[in-house]
Amino acid sequence: MRGRRPRASRPPHRVQEIRVSAASSAASSYASGTGEVPLLGDTIGENLDRTVRRFPGRDALVDVAAGRRWTYAEFGADVDALALGLLDLGVVRGDRVGVWAPNRAEWTLVQYATAKIGAILVTVNPAYRSHELEYVLRQSGIRLLVAADRFKSSHYAAMIEEVRPNCPELEFTALLDGPVWTSLLERGRGGDPADLVRAQAALSPDDPVNIQYTSGTTGFPKGATLSHHNILNNGFFTGELLRYTERDRVCIPVPFYHCFGMVMGNLACTSHGAAMVIPAPSFDPAATLAAVEAESCTSLYGVPTMFIAELADPGFDAYDLSSLRTGIMAGSPCPVEVMKEVIDRMGMAGVSICYGMTETSPVSTQTRADDSVGRRVSTVGRVGPHLEVKVTDPASGRTVPRGKPGELCTRGYSVMLGYWAEPERTAEAVDAARWMHTGDLAVMDADGYVSITGRIKDMVIRGGENIYPREVEEFLHAHPDVLDVQVIGVPDPKYGEELMAWVRMREGAAPLTPEAVREYCAGRLARFKVPRYVHVVEEFPMTVTGKIRKIEMREMAARLLDGP
Repeated sequence: MRGRRPRASRPPHRVQEIRVSAASSAASSYASGTGEVPLLGDTIGENLDRTVRRFPGRDALVDVAAGRRWTYAEFGADVDALALGLLDLGVVRGDRVGVWAPNRAEWTLVQYATAKIGAILVTVNPAYRSHELEYVLRQSGIRLLVAADRFKSSHYAAMIEEVRPNCPELEFTALLDGPVWTSLLERGRGGDPADLVRAQAALSPDDPVNIQYTSGTTGFPKGATLSHHNILNNGFFTGELLRYTERDRVCIPVPFYHCFGMVMGNLACTSHGAAMVIPAPSFDPAATLAAVEAESCTSLYGVPTMFIAELADPGFDAYDLSSLRTGIMAGSPCPVEVMKEVIDRMGMAGVSICYGMTETSPVSTQTRADDSVGRRVSTVGRVGPHLEVKVTDPASGRTVPRGKPGELCTRGYSVMLGYWAEPERTAEAVDAARWMHTGDLAVMDADGYVSITGRIKDMVIRGGENIYPREVEEFLHAHPDVLDVQVIGVPDPKYGEELMAWVRMREGAAPLTPEAVREYCAGRLARFKVPRYVHVVEEFPMTVTGKIRKIEMREMAARLLDGP
């Protein structure tokens, strides 16, 4: 490994003391987060303007793949130009503007320009095909769609033309680098700044600013509608707990279309004056490691599968990652062994585990910089500032005692305004007291730390025994030949359900057999928790954000077990 650079000294940070208060009963699984730093009460545009004034000469955005970079003064000027161009086009407060593209600098310009004029940004999954695109365009009523011409196997322009006749509200399309996009910026640069001042003055922090479509397991996706107040504060406080300052440089390989990229990434940066670093249009482990080295990134984001790919990269030891101090691992449960490697081999001593969902902007709980490694590998931390969490009995709705599993619910500034134009589906997720029901099984310990044990729908009932796949996954992850593992329940005529382990092997390791798994588990794991079936794969089916598609795995497993 190359010689590591000495870590730069950092200015003192106003570390807020987060106090977690328990409910009236000390044994109740309820906690609320408080802090010395109050909630932000401004819009995203106002917050960006403040950062531009404070740090005009510092790096705001670096698009490594494109070889381009912006200082905050330059970034603010381009955001304002695009905002004025949108106003000149006739886009007004409340209009929906879609963005359909991989990660690139222009994506962030659209994010902040739409926020400045009060348009609602609809983030479209880059993996969508024409059928899904048409649904989102029609359901949200997108008036302007900003899109890449194409990326990899996706010909975005062709799909837009295919669905356009069925989307009457779609008036304008601006392909990035095309004439409409160029015109928007040129017209904006010649516009009257007073028009933008008036547009911003008419906005409220409680206005909707973003619609994100959740990848539901059944039916069409739902459009979680989020306000300035929701996502600006969530990005800000996530960054606060990571101790961000203007000296930080954050490598963001996770997709912008999701909260992980645009909130925990972009908004955490711009609310602190830190730099946003885009390593590549889509995740590439080597490009990510190279960007960390080239840009001296202090923070790195990813879902566990991304960190696994980086650690397994053949050239890993050649990269100088000594600038790293922190980062976020989120999106799906983190295997203990992976977390330990990220700390030991990548030098991310302050890496944080975040838990949340799109409907909560997204972070609800987070580990802190001073948490022990044990806390960070076994929990998703404590409730965030100005938020509440509780664990309830899914049947009765009552809060359960500490140490007992139940459904995790969260309440506070982060809870979405609702699902776009779907009040009934909103009422199913957010109750009358404004608690968001996550559908996740969790346990809260005596100190308020939360552990996610699985999805309510993922829990396996084998012969009357409740099995939480996460526990079995953590155990099998310690096997020396296992790179990654996912456990699901499959139908069984005798027990109702049996366990099946999907396994990715380390390079050079022989495929794992059911017999080998039973031998490894013997005397160390209860017999009913030992997987009956083992399926070795190269990759797991997953969403663009890296979440494992267990519903798809169960469907594929049923076909495999049925035989030809």
